[in-house]
Amino acid sequence: MNYVLITAGGIALCSLAGAVIGFLFEDIPPAVEDAVSGCAAGIMLCAAVLGLVVPSMNFSGSNAAWMPALGIFCGAVFLSIINRGGPKLAGRLGMEKGDADSRSRALAFVAAIAIHHFPEGIAAGVSFGTGDISDAVTVVSGIAFQNIPESMIIIPPLLKNGTGKKRAAAVAVFSGAVEVLGVFFGYFAITLSTAILPFALAFAAGTMLFVIVDDMVPQTHLRSSGRLSTYMLLLGFCLMLAITFFFE
Repeated sequence: MNYVLITAGGIALCSLAGAVIGFLFEDIPPAVEDAVSGCAAGIMLCAAVLGLVVPSMNFSGSNAAWMPALGIFCGAVFLSIINRGGPKLAGRLGMEKGDADSRSRALAFVAAIAIHHFPEGIAAGVSFGTGDISDAVTVVSGIAFQNIPESMIIIPPLLKNGTGKKRAAAVAVFSGAVEVLGVFFGYFAITLSTAILPFALAFAAGTMLFVIVDDMVPQTHLRSSGRLSTYMLLLGFCLMLAITFFFE
């Protein structure tokens, strides 16, 4: 339980650090924003595969041929359904400046990040169910590291589209708090029933993979720095590999 508390605190601090950076550097160059997001996507990708998918296969036993795949698709569908509720946040975020397309893009991006934080928190909590601290460290490190750039890059679009600084800060805090709740939810769910562990691990991986493929990677290729973000994704992936090797 102590590890879970440390994890929740670390994730919250990383989200807070990212938000502070976002306020300090409101005009982040697009190339830097895309590069940072690409690196975060690579970190998440490695964490999802090594920390969730591989353990899911190991714990599935004779069901390894289909259980992880089922969990991954269920996680992706779950997050896809949740994302449909994102546009309803527009008025509540106070977006009044800029054209409709600009507000729509900013809202979609912010909503996607805020919405998927709960499943990410669940992924971190579930990872402790394997009993292998190295697996948990891999997943938690991946989520914590990508929280910094995510929290950093949601602040500028909110401010540019009319959201006040207090409301933007509240959005960042709420986003981090939701993820912390997810950590405890995932941990206690696995504690109550380890039988669901293989599916839960794959489900959590599916939510992370969905975010990477459906949101993070496309966002980094909308502008002229797509190739840079691709290499940064590979760098983030390799960085996570090194971290995983260090903790094994």
